[in-house]
Amino acid sequence: MINNKILPVIMAGGAGSRLWPMSRTLYPKQFLELISNATMLQETVKRLDKLDHQAPLVICNEEHRFIVAEQLRKVNIDNSDIILEPVGRNTAPAIALAALNMLEKKQDPLLLVLAADHIIQDVDAFLSSIKHAVDEAEKGKLVTFGIIPSHPEIGYGYIKRGEKLGDETFVVDAFVEKPKLETAEKYVASGEYYWNSGMFLFKASRYISELKKYAPNILSSCEKSLNKSKKDLDFIRVDKKEFIDCPDDSIDYAVMEQTQDAVVVPMDAKWSDVGSWSSLWEISNKDENNNAIRGDVLAEDTSNSYIYSQNKLVATVGVDNLIVVETKDAILIADKDKVQSVKNIVERLKQENRYEYLQHREVFRPWGSYDEIAKGDRYLVEHVIVNPGEKTALQMHYHRAEHWVVVKGTAKVTYNDKTYFLTENESTYIPIGVAHSIENPGLIPLELIEVRSGAYLSEKDIVRIDDVSIGE
Repeated sequence: MINNKILPVIMAGGAGSRLWPMSRTLYPKQFLELISNATMLQETVKRLDKLDHQAPLVICNEEHRFIVAEQLRKVNIDNSDIILEPVGRNTAPAIALAALNMLEKKQDPLLLVLAADHIIQDVDAFLSSIKHAVDEAEKGKLVTFGIIPSHPEIGYGYIKRGEKLGDETFVVDAFVEKPKLETAEKYVASGEYYWNSGMFLFKASRYISELKKYAPNILSSCEKSLNKSKKDLDFIRVDKKEFIDCPDDSIDYAVMEQTQDAVVVPMDAKWSDVGSWSSLWEISNKDENNNAIRGDVLAEDTSNSYIYSQNKLVATVGVDNLIVVETKDAILIADKDKVQSVKNIVERLKQENRYEYLQHREVFRPWGSYDEIAKGDRYLVEHVIVNPGEKTALQMHYHRAEHWVVVKGTAKVTYNDKTYFLTENESTYIPIGVAHSIENPGLIPLELIEVRSGAYLSEKDIVRIDDVSIGE
């Protein structure tokens, strides 16, 4: 078996509900540009540039597959495997799928398990910790990375170190749950506890052998679902029927708390899991008034606040310690000390069946995006972008007609059994019941205004004649 390289396994699932309204179920925080001009997934990949490794393997929810593929492509990663989970089953099964996939290929690499939604500001320290961990992982140890705490944090689990094994490596004495403040203060003062980062390094075969010992039901479900998987372009679709029966357990609970071979390597890399708006404020660059500001913002007599504007001018006067986040369809205003309760707003949106918990007003598709501009009783106006070389699925509607006006680029329109081209300032009309699609044959993005009219304007009124993409 080949065992001479590190394989990054990037877990890109999760909803990130505490970062609503930026993070939504169908476009969660790992796909957002929160700190730089790169998304959190892209930052996770880029920080591995100086490390000798194989192309990363990404595990994500099925509905996020095109977002992941496109974001990887934009950082020149187009040869990765992407394993699609039909349902979320926590980290232990996800990592099992990655390990089994590699063993099936007759490879037994060191799996470097990373979350796609973490921020690490000191990349050199991050890479140094990984290099310290390699020897122990190659000996068959299961290495976890413990973050040296900067303060008594009650939002993280902790790892207590035991006997020192070597240079910067310790036996894991215990994993402990999120503590109360008084306990957290004692942990930090002792110098023997680290934050549990959720990052790991171990051989694929070693993880599978421990999973077989301590969580055989997880291993069995993952083996069955992977054996019945289907390859679709860069995607590996595991079998839903088998995977849905898999226990929902974390790697900590299923393996790391059970094994006799857990090792912890300390890491001091300015790490954050960005679990809330307040934690994002803490790691963001701030002005002279201790404000972290992004977008079109005017802050007057404002201090200690995080203010984000996506679409409109946001002005604040005489406020302190606030989170203000504006998106195209929602505004959040919160006390910075109470942002953990943002998840309660998301739950209320779900209960009221409002779309704002699920997706943004601007929706991304494999072929481009569309953004709602105006809506009335019997009309809906959208700004549609089709990327170069892409096209929508051939489809028809029973309840609405559509007018398209091209404002930039060239469109190739399919209308029943004929095709024709539209250029800037030209338009076309698609009646009810007509099979149609639109394609961008050019080299620049195609932009058009779509006006829907009819009695029923929902996305559900789509009959796909082919299935090029998900969505319209």
